[in-house]
Amino acid sequence: MTDLTHLTIADALDGLAAKKFSARELTDAHLRKMATLKKLNAYITETPERALAQAEASDKRRAADGKVGALDGIPLGIKDLFCTEGVQTTAGSHILEGFKPTYESTVTKNLFDAGAVMLGKLNLDEFAMGSSNKTSYYGNVINPWKRQGDTTDLVPGGSSGGSSAAVAARIAMAATGTDTGGSIRQPTYGRCSRWGIVAFASSLDQAGPIARSVEDCAIMLGAMAGHDPKDSTSAEMPVPDFRKGLTGNIKGLRVGIPKEYRVDGMSQEISDLWAKGAEWLKSQGAEIKEISLPHTKYALPTYYIIAPAEASSNLARYDGVRFGLRVPGKSLDETYELTRAAGFGKEVKRRILIGTYVLSAGYYDAYYLQAQKVRALILKDFTDAFKDVDVILTPSTPSAAFGFNENEGDPVQMYLQDVFTVTVNLAGLPGISVPAGLDAKGLPLGLQMIGRAFDEETLLRSAQVLERVANFTALPAGV
Repeated sequence: MTDLTHLTIADALDGLAAKKFSARELTDAHLRKMATLKKLNAYITETPERALAQAEASDKRRAADGKVGALDGIPLGIKDLFCTEGVQTTAGSHILEGFKPTYESTVTKNLFDAGAVMLGKLNLDEFAMGSSNKTSYYGNVINPWKRQGDTTDLVPGGSSGGSSAAVAARIAMAATGTDTGGSIRQPTYGRCSRWGIVAFASSLDQAGPIARSVEDCAIMLGAMAGHDPKDSTSAEMPVPDFRKGLTGNIKGLRVGIPKEYRVDGMSQEISDLWAKGAEWLKSQGAEIKEISLPHTKYALPTYYIIAPAEASSNLARYDGVRFGLRVPGKSLDETYELTRAAGFGKEVKRRILIGTYVLSAGYYDAYYLQAQKVRALILKDFTDAFKDVDVILTPSTPSAAFGFNENEGDPVQMYLQDVFTVTVNLAGLPGISVPAGLDAKGLPLGLQMIGRAFDEETLLRSAQVLERVANFTALPAGV
């Protein structure tokens, strides 16, 4: 039998339908693999008993009448930012250690209603604040990839580092993630409900899938998405059959190449891969057009004003009174101070302080209000560009994965990792990152595609063509 942990969701669904293996066997294979790769620290909380119970329930549904959900029997990892009823939800923070929600996030409820199996809760940067998964209270997640001839542990990216490491290492068939500034790439803001997801920056956060193929992302997104009256920002729109839209045909598709994304410090390897990606799409019948997104250069400072401002407001609720950590003090104020001092990590405190500053009297107009105006201009850039093109192609990151001691102590350098991605969140647009090649040291590099709002169908169709031509089949050593 093929190693069940190496199947895509699409292949696994076919195998389950053909009774080549059971959901129990599929789940068992992933649980065994998880036990051998604990060193990656991808999971904060493992839920093997629940996973096996869900898998057995799936097998019973198939045996009874064959009526199954879109993800029936598929073992997933859930980012520990999604509230899961009765299962610890920490957001990667000490301040929520031991917190067991009495409710289920809408996204995870949708997935479980579709028959998905939960292997456990995945590690992340604390409150999703970070680009390398180094800020988690529960320790670093280690990237399963290594440089050729080098044993240095590399970062998995962030904040959804546990999700990406688990999928890459084959210890989850796919995973949920969230994207605030470039973590996983995302559907359109409002496509998936944010209800029950621990908030970082409410106008930027969006849930999405991370999986082994574009087709798997389409299957996952179809199960995750949908209008939710509990979320005031949820879009009241029908969810298309994203998988059905993967026709493989992009003849006549107009692909934009933004000139402003050629930034200083971008490696030649990434620049060359970007050019190659454009040629690949052209070879499949697409038309390549240079476009301008003139306010791109203001995106990072705009993001790092708006995101901390919203974070400082959202994180005010963690006070040691209602849930999570509580450090008693001599007064209520001292209890607040002691709890927050002990419960929040350094990066979270940094962003709370920045956010509080830009929202304070005398600075709100100078910083936060101006940032919101620039955000509107960034959205207008995209709106204008999409009059001439159907999708936009850019690099995903300015470099390959780096080591844990590299960029140490330089938060600005860490923030620059988001230079190609934050515009998408500021504009609320859908984006996807596709692995497309290896650098000279054998590490994967990705290309990002950006689509019109609520046009995930075109985006996914284009991305699958890019995926097919790139033919990226490399795996981390030992996986």
